[in-house]
Amino acid sequence: MQISNKDARLLLLNRQGLASPTSGVFNADKLQSLIYQLGYVQLDSINTVERAHHMILHSRADGYQHKHLKELHEQHQSLFEHWTHDACLIPSEFYSHWRHRFNAAKQKSASPHWQKRLGPDGPKIVSAVKSRIKKQGPLMSRDFDDKAKDKGHGGWWGWGASKTALEYLWRTGELAVARREGFQKVYDLSERVIDISHRAPKPSLHETIDWKCRQALLRLGCATPAEIAAYWASVSVKQANDWVKHGLKQDLIQVQVETASGAYKSAVAFETIEQDISELKIPPKQLRFLSPFDPLIRDRKRLERLFDFDYRVEIFVPEAKRQYGYYVLPILEGARFTGRADLKVHRKEGRLEMKGLWLEDDVVLNVTRKRAIAKALKRLAVFTGAATVDTQALLK
Repeated sequence: MQISNKDARLLLLNRQGLASPTSGVFNADKLQSLIYQLGYVQLDSINTVERAHHMILHSRADGYQHKHLKELHEQHQSLFEHWTHDACLIPSEFYSHWRHRFNAAKQKSASPHWQKRLGPDGPKIVSAVKSRIKKQGPLMSRDFDDKAKDKGHGGWWGWGASKTALEYLWRTGELAVARREGFQKVYDLSERVIDISHRAPKPSLHETIDWKCRQALLRLGCATPAEIAAYWASVSVKQANDWVKHGLKQDLIQVQVETASGAYKSAVAFETIEQDISELKIPPKQLRFLSPFDPLIRDRKRLERLFDFDYRVEIFVPEAKRQYGYYVLPILEGARFTGRADLKVHRKEGRLEMKGLWLEDDVVLNVTRKRAIAKALKRLAVFTGAATVDTQALLK
């Protein structure tokens, strides 16, 4: 079966929550459904415009508020924080499928990597840190005052051994992030954070691989084994390949996906793909600014292949070598990327600044597009609390 480039774009946009209007009533329950649809929402501390997790959710729902995410994570505990490709908030009902990742981290405890970071008394320190949290309740890294001499043992990001032990216990699933304060993790015992209904199931490794591959493909629509493996970043390409081979005898089919250049790339999809495509929504023509960490654009090769949009994050590129700017947001109009903008919120001044605007070669900055950009900037200003918008005459 061949899937046209138009349908491949629509399929991914629908699965990634970007085919519906951003308007409408929104609350914590709808947010839970949205994060379930995405599978996770990436956390990031950079606040040039808005932190990544908030920006990702705002780009899909005007009614999203910061308190909704806090409510789900800290009060309902229906989200847990852990790793996919990066630190993310994930539906708690998925928690049991992380147990193999926890076990893999535990098996690495004797590696030189961890021994160097924890120091010579690593096991004792790990035990002491866990015991203290068990007795005192939730604690942050700053609650552990490592002596200066401990800092020379390769501590994580300059942390001493106790603070590194917190990270180790979190990665192995013995601790969980109960909440964040000023973006700093507050750790507690997992059994006090994650409901027993989510901790009790013990799926086998085979069951978890099947679940992760199946859930990844559901959220991608059609994909290569490598893309399936990368979605949760905890399944190897070999495991994904084996899953695909087995699935082709059951409910998967091979497809050819048209790229933006007109070539075709082999992939797989569920056998319901024709019906799925027939039921796709056409995204509104609304212009949106996406976070540099949006899940739609995380796979840069897929982004360029399907949308003919070459995007790179230049945060870590020296200023003199940047092609565009420090925090450049992709511009999505309907089912097409039409450009990018360098934005910054000056919070003390209450001002959203557009420092630069670059449209794709065949995109014209006409009156209609100027209005759409201005509307999107106003929407973003309201969300970030900026009272004014400064475009530096770019839209005049």
